[in-house]
Amino acid sequence: MALRQGFLTLSNSKGLQHFAVRNPLARRIARRFVAGEQLNEAVAVIQALNARGITATFDHLGESVTAEQAAQADAQSYITLLDRIEQTGIRSNVSLKLTQMGLDLDTEFCYQNLRPVIAKAHALDNFVRVDMEGSAHTQRTFDIFYRLHDEFPANVGIVVQAYLYRTWNDVDALITRRARVRLCKGAYNEPPSVAFPQKTDVDRNYARLMRKLMLQGNYPGIATHDVRLINHAKQFAAQQKIGLERFEFQMLYGIRTQVQEKLAAEGYNMRVYVPYGEEWYPYFMRRLAERPANAIFILSNLFKG
Repeated sequence: MALRQGFLTLSNSKGLQHFAVRNPLARRIARRFVAGEQLNEAVAVIQALNARGITATFDHLGESVTAEQAAQADAQSYITLLDRIEQTGIRSNVSLKLTQMGLDLDTEFCYQNLRPVIAKAHALDNFVRVDMEGSAHTQRTFDIFYRLHDEFPANVGIVVQAYLYRTWNDVDALITRRARVRLCKGAYNEPPSVAFPQKTDVDRNYARLMRKLMLQGNYPGIATHDVRLINHAKQFAAQQKIGLERFEFQMLYGIRTQVQEKLAAEGYNMRVYVPYGEEWYPYFMRRLAERPANAIFILSNLFKG
């Protein structure tokens, strides 16, 4: 737990970020899990995934924006990204964070800044997934999402986190709305007043939420690298006669690539979260914090295909 909190604290360190982005070894390690800093690099990664029967969700990395002009520029980058998906024909939707769209500046500004992105997805028959951040942003994230979902129900979805106590009730509300949900475990440093502190409890809640979404949800994304949970989902789908077209597995770019390819080969819908951009450091550190053993896992994976 202390190591996890340490990584999360370091994810907010501007000094270490300044060092890391200029360090060739750090950039080399991160490149395994971030599809480059430029859009063309990431498009090539997604084309390769598509060739292996895997779809993608595109993420232009960025968060905690503190200036309106920067937030507006990030929103425009997503409009450009949606246009590029359309032009290239790659099979991908997009994911974004509301603090990147200006949530820390003002809730209404964030909504107004984000709405053109969702409208663009609607015009192109594409889809935007609103990522979930720390619990201080959870309710405001839902508030903005519900406003957008009322107008664009087919073009915007959301992420829920299994480690939060509130998520069971949130999932009930989302199922009622027929909203598309990505279920993840959660990657932020949360107090025990709002989140399960023990991994075993998070895993148990994840399995409960997963079963509920697979039975009642609208094409849920089962986002996990935990092979036990993946196998549980496969077995549950078979037992309940849930068609493979009713859900998809989701994983992060660069992690368990062999499992991703195996699931796709078995006929499961497999989507990979493909982040790119210069703001890779906080994302990378949270990957280490999710499970401190990932630090060793990531280093060992530098030399594996």
